[in-house]
Amino acid sequence: MSVAQLLKPEFTVDEYLALERASDQRLIYLDGEIFAMAGESGEHADITSNIVITLGNQLKGKPCRVRSKDTKVRSGIMPMSGLSVRGMFSYPDIVVICGEPEYHDAHEDVVINPKVIVETLSESTEAFDRGEKFERYKTWNPTLSDYLLVSQTSYEIQHSSRQADGTWLTRVYKGLDAKVEIASIDCVLRLADIYDRVKIAAS
Repeated sequence: MSVAQLLKPEFTVDEYLALERASDQRLIYLDGEIFAMAGESGEHADITSNIVITLGNQLKGKPCRVRSKDTKVRSGIMPMSGLSVRGMFSYPDIVVICGEPEYHDAHEDVVINPKVIVETLSESTEAFDRGEKFERYKTWNPTLSDYLLVSQTSYEIQHSSRQADGTWLTRVYKGLDAKVEIASIDCVLRLADIYDRVKIAAS
């Protein structure tokens, strides 16, 4: 998913939420700035849909649920004042929530207890997904145990998992024969399933 132009700097959290809830666009918030999300490529859509189907099938009857790209997640200092211009509100491509969803406020449209987040990388957002966004997630979302970055230019998934001591371990899986085990939710992602009907140009 790519990000369109910056709208205007220095919105408070409350101003952002009011604007976003009245908009027909998905808007990202980062420390007072608001960005509009642009559309996705066909490859991005297919990869993300394949992951949702794979995780959804494995999570049936279990206490965790998978939600796709329209779920907003808050990452920021708690308690988060509505007058603050610090924090991040984002739309991950995929979110797994374990137990009952917990929300930012009574609108129940901003999740604060993600367990697993998956991002399908795009050229325009890859640096943000690998850098600042991940730093925010792992710092301000203590329920987060796994963060996966899925390439749409090669058969590759990067899986970062939170360890018992609070550090993060990152592994990279390549090739259609590879599989990623997400122990925290007892699920497996086989790259052959994730890249089903996805055409990737030879490098």
